[in-house]
Amino acid sequence: MRANTDDAAAVSRLRTFLASFDRLAIAVSGGVDSTTLGVLAHRVLGARALLVHAVSPAVPAAATERLQALAAGEGFALQLLDARELADPRYRANPIDRCYFCKTNLYAAIRANWDGPIASGTNRDDLGDFRPGLKAAAEAGVRHPYVEAGFDKAAVRALARRLGLGAIADLPASPCLASRLETGLAVSPERLALVAAVERLLENRFGPGDQRCRLRADRVELELPEARLATLEERARAELAAAVAGLLAEHGIGLPVRLAPYRRGSAFVRPARA
Repeated sequence: MRANTDDAAAVSRLRTFLASFDRLAIAVSGGVDSTTLGVLAHRVLGARALLVHAVSPAVPAAATERLQALAAGEGFALQLLDARELADPRYRANPIDRCYFCKTNLYAAIRANWDGPIASGTNRDDLGDFRPGLKAAAEAGVRHPYVEAGFDKAAVRALARRLGLGAIADLPASPCLASRLETGLAVSPERLALVAAVERLLENRFGPGDQRCRLRADRVELELPEARLATLEERARAELAAAVAGLLAEHGIGLPVRLAPYRRGSAFVRPARA
């Protein structure tokens, strides 16, 4: 069953599902899906809900700050932890299934101090995508309340508005910073810091939105929404590329800078089919 964005019955199903747990830990990234689920779990379960957030160079600082501010306002427990994914050479190698190793480390870190059930913010739309992290979740016995209640992304955003979460309902998608590194390009704190610095520059210039710094083996691509890119004059493009080149130089990187239209997941390189 799939929830409509205005389906009060679906929200009731979700609340009932959450209420069925004596206690529940929710892995929250700071994005709209997991944050909304965490808030609802807290409102349903109170102190029996624990929100857990991994802090690492791959997590945008804005996501951590957003969760900390929300925890203060809502009064829920927020546990910050280091999942130590960067200590895992399998993750650092940035293979096609990097997310599997990321989530394996995350759930192991949560389980180290929690013996109750764990939930994620996965929604039904995620099931049609290539998400190796779902395998790690299955191995760890993680539950997906949105999936079980029939919520897709639109329904999650509607729920966030219903809960009065304001701007969180309209947050653009923002996967971890490691997703900006081309598959096979090793993940390192230095590269993640560079991506974060460039994306802060983009947000300062254009505001939040679907824009990415893609770090590739032979270049850095600044991906902007097609409509924005089409209206960006040549001089403005050159100034933006020069500003980013300056940041690259500060990090000891001399790669050329290119502008390109935003393409979801474009740094992910799948192997050619036989």
